[in-house]
Amino acid sequence: MKPYMKDPANAAMKLHYEVAKDDFARAGEASSKIKSVLKQLGIEGGVLRRIAIAAYEAEINLVIHSEGGTVEAFIKPDCIELYIEDKGPGIADIDLAMTQGYSTANPAAREMGFGAGMGLPNMQKVCDDFTIESEPGEGTRIKMVVNY
Repeated sequence: MKPYMKDPANAAMKLHYEVAKDDFARAGEASSKIKSVLKQLGIEGGVLRRIAIAAYEAEINLVIHSEGGTVEAFIKPDCIELYIEDKGPGIADIDLAMTQGYSTANPAAREMGFGAGMGLPNMQKVCDDFTIESEPGEGTRIKMVVNY
């Protein structure tokens, strides 16, 4: 897979976070930092909530399902773009993975309360634009846009 062509045009700010596999102690840190920056910039509460949900679900998926990856946010005058890229096993059946309740989370993640199979559907639900690309053995890339 080729990397996404990220669009930094008109971006007032770019935020970049590395997320490690199985790092449950820090899971949610990137999404919290993104939300904090957006709040300081005066972004409206409804948009904050949508971005926080999208970023958190993506970050948790990186921790649970991948070999690690990145979360990037481009803050623009009219929207926020999130780019998620992982070094993971990839998704063999994206349609199945988008089904509410479907999960490939391991028992350890489930014991901690993760892996309910709502991450991808929740991401899509809160975004104005949602794109996912994945190939087995190549990883997964997600682009999410929330307009304001």
